[in-house]
This record gives sequence, C-alpha cells and structure tokens, in this order.
Amino acid sequence: MSEIIIENARFTNKLMSMLPPGSAEPDAHMLEMVDEIRALKKEKNAVVLAHFYMPAELQITEADGGVADFVGDSLALSVAATKVQADNIIFCGVKFMAETAKILNPTKNVLLPSMLAGCSLAESITGEDVRQLKAKHPGVPVIAYINTYAETKAEVDICCTSRNALEIAKSFEGDKLIFLPDEFMGKNLQARIKEETGKNLILWSGACEVHEQFTPQRIKGLQLQYPGAEVLVHWEVPDQTVSESLERGGGIVGSTSDIIRHVGESKAHQFILGSECDLGATLRGMYPQKEFIVPCIKCPHMKQISLERTLASLRALGNPEEVAFLIKLDETIRQKAYAPIERMLAFS
Repeated sequence: MSEIIIENARFTNKLMSMLPPGSAEPDAHMLEMVDEIRALKKEKNAVVLAHFYMPAELQITEADGGVADFVGDSLALSVAATKVQADNIIFCGVKFMAETAKILNPTKNVLLPSMLAGCSLAESITGEDVRQLKAKHPGVPVIAYINTYAETKAEVDICCTSRNALEIAKSFEGDKLIFLPDEFMGKNLQARIKEETGKNLILWSGACEVHEQFTPQRIKGLQLQYPGAEVLVHWEVPDQTVSESLERGGGIVGSTSDIIRHVGESKAHQFILGSECDLGATLRGMYPQKEFIVPCIKCPHMKQISLERTLASLRALGNPEEVAFLIKLDETIRQKAYAPIERMLAFS
C-alpha cells in the first residue's frame, strides 16, 4: 500500500507541474484509474505510447507515477513502435498513428482507446487522390506527411515528419516533388527547400483543423500583450502567421521536438505557443521556470482519448470486447504502406 501512495504522490506532483496555476489536484477516481492501468499493463503484457497532444494525465510516464511507457511526437512514436517488446500496444494518439504502429508490428495487438480519434488532415486525402496526382505528374516523387492513413501511405514513395522533411526532400533528384497533404506545412517548407535544393513542391490542399486557427491576427494580438515573448509555431500553422509572427519577434517554426529543444536552449522567459493546447502541459512540466502563453485550442480527435478509454481498452484485452479497440489493416495495404515508413525511418 505504501508503494501505491508514493506512486500516487509522484503522479500528482508531476500533473500539477503540467497544469495551469490554480488547477485542481487529481481526485481519488483518477488515481484509482492510474493504479489499475499500471497493474493491467503488467498483467496483460502491454505498453502505452502517448503523444504530446494527449491530456496531461496521459503524458506522465511510469517513472513519475503515470501510465505512459513512452511520450513523444509522430517520429519518436514511430521509432518507439519498432522497439516494443510487449504483445499489446495501447496507442494514446489518433488513428493514423495507431495504424503506423500496426504497420510496423503486424504480429502485435495495437489498440486505440477510441475509434473516434480521427484526424482532419489525414481525412483530407485518399489513396485514389494520390493515384490521380501521380497520373497528373508522372515520375514526380511523392512525399507524404506521416499524418495520413495507411491506404494513402501505400501509394507514396516515402513518408516524412516535420522534423525530417527537409532532409528527405534533399535526397531526391529532379526539380519537383509532390508534398501532401498539409498545404500550410508545404508552404512553410517550400522557401527553405527551394533555397537548399532548388526543388519546387506540388502541394495538396489539406489542413489541420487545430493549427489553421492560429491566424496572423490571433498571434499578433498575443505579441502585443506579451512583447518580450518568443513565438513557438508548428509547421502546420498558416504560412502568413509564421512569417509575420517571426518577423515581429524571436522564436521558431519547427516540429514538436524542435519547439521543445528551442525552449530549453532559449534565454527567453515567456513563450507564445502556436500549437495544440496540451503541448503547453508538456512544456510546463519540462520547463517550470518559464511561462507559456497558450491559446487553448484543443484537437477534438486527440481528446477522444482519455484515462477512462485507455483503461477500458486494457480491460477488454483478451475478451470479446477488445474488437472495438483493435486496429485492423488489409495485409496488402499494410505491406505497401510499410515501405515508405521504413524509408522515412532511415532518416530518423
């Protein structure tokens, strides 16, 4: 019993460091769920992978009394999925991420705590759309952001994340590349890719429903309120917002990991975050001495995943109910989608 009390205290301390000042401490029900998840993971030989956009309580690792075995961005979670030894992977993210884990682990059970955890960006393009693009631009290599479903990945040459897109673009010959599906990310990358490789990008018109809300006016208003703050914006934020906000003050456009690293290296004390709200929880927990101004725009898909749903998926393992959580992929599509992911991982 004393060990559980110690673990619960660690969890509470970590959670409170991640939440805004004045937040309520976790109640007994939350602590009971955390304890049961930790016990069921051992009993059922399962691991939990959690994305940085998960609710704060799901981002806390076992070392801090939480449930996650690994917390990361899209690339880090893809890499982590290749190293999982357990029979069961509980993926606290969205469906395309869980699909990636299944593509890389065909013999393991991959469970998504809620099948409602989709993605507006992934849903903006299909495999048929890619086939039509390739027919329109024969011979032009196709790079797909990892935020795509398996049937889309199966039609492309290579996947990428925001962290390795530039390096991957450099690896291709020719003067054109098809980049999909995020139009804003493509526009933000285009200038740098053009400058360093001479290549032009042919873009798709997809967008993330969270990041597209970070308009120039929204960020400018915050910069006027906090003139000394640096701006942290993701590649998926509209290109006009990125260019204008960084011209007005210091900061970075980059991947989630780039943003985290920049905050650690920066001498600034205040930061305006242009990304999903719970990345703010990640940053507070990592850098408690710094202040983060977070317009709390939450991804409705990410927030389908909760402690309750994670616990339900673990309870279902080995029972008829598990079918509601299992990721299933057509084997032909899985094999075709594996190749572009494998090529991407060579750049990680």
